[in-house]
Amino acid sequence: MELASVVLAAGEGTRMRSDLTKILHPLAGKPIARWVVDTALEIGADETVFVVGKDSAQIRQVLGDNEVQYVYQAERKGTGHAAMQARPVLEGRAAYVLICYGDMPLLETETLRLLVDNQRATGAVMTILTLIHEDSRGFGRVIRDEEGHVLEVVEEKVCTPEQLAIQELNCGVYCFEGGWLWSHIDQIPLNPVKKEYFLTDMIGIAVADGQTVDPISIDDPDQVIGINTRIHLAQAEAVIRRRVNERLMLAGVTLQDPASTYVEPMVQVGRDTVLLAGTHLSGQTRIGAGCTIGPQVVIHDSTVGDRCHIRAAVVEEAVLEEGSEVGPYEHLARRSKR
Repeated sequence: MELASVVLAAGEGTRMRSDLTKILHPLAGKPIARWVVDTALEIGADETVFVVGKDSAQIRQVLGDNEVQYVYQAERKGTGHAAMQARPVLEGRAAYVLICYGDMPLLETETLRLLVDNQRATGAVMTILTLIHEDSRGFGRVIRDEEGHVLEVVEEKVCTPEQLAIQELNCGVYCFEGGWLWSHIDQIPLNPVKKEYFLTDMIGIAVADGQTVDPISIDDPDQVIGINTRIHLAQAEAVIRRRVNERLMLAGVTLQDPASTYVEPMVQVGRDTVLLAGTHLSGQTRIGAGCTIGPQVVIHDSTVGDRCHIRAAVVEEAVLEEGSEVGPYEHLARRSKR
């Protein structure tokens, strides 16, 4: 196996104030965790291992067993300890190991592909994702030597004033050479204050071992939004909504008012279709070319032919033939044809 993905997902997510575990909250039509799994598949991960905690049954029920393996972290002793739980199922099996968080669903496929490709192409034992930005968001600072080599990551709360001025931030996403990772992960020291093992300490371990740690830097803070509260969830929803709307417009779809238009990522919309204000398209919906949809239209899991006109209507699990007109104030459902 060339590439394995390890997703750290054992956190309790108490700040969501919900009976539903954090990474299963819906985001633009699918659970947060599903976004992470799908991205791992898109970059070619041969295996994805979720490190889970007390909510493991919920997570397994939603994600299933076909695309994901699960390892259990009985005690929460930090990110390094969480990563250690994946060693029994991956040691000696994967040439490269990508480690990321289950609550960080906005990382773009191309970003992770760059991270993994860099790890493949260089002699580094570890490639880290960094963000160049003036707003630290509480991330640790990446410390380099005079020649630009990465030396360590210092957590924000223990930074000196000079270190706080550094704008290169550690995102907590890493790609390792698999053999080196598993042979050195036991060297992570127990933090004397937190009583935890921090995965960031692998950087110092690599440097002490005479190895190279390579950074891949981005300048888009949206990609590394970590969802810990419902405020973060709303922020992530807005990012995905903007990405989808921009993709549609670049593909030849007119959005009269992008701010009031909601289109889930799986929806397909044909060229020269116009989406008017208040349009809501979700599920496995397919809209043909040259249509006018809206204002105030909801369409879910439906197929709409070319040159249809739908206004002030709800369409659910329906098929509309080419040239159909629906509305205002109609409700079509359950595979009806028009």
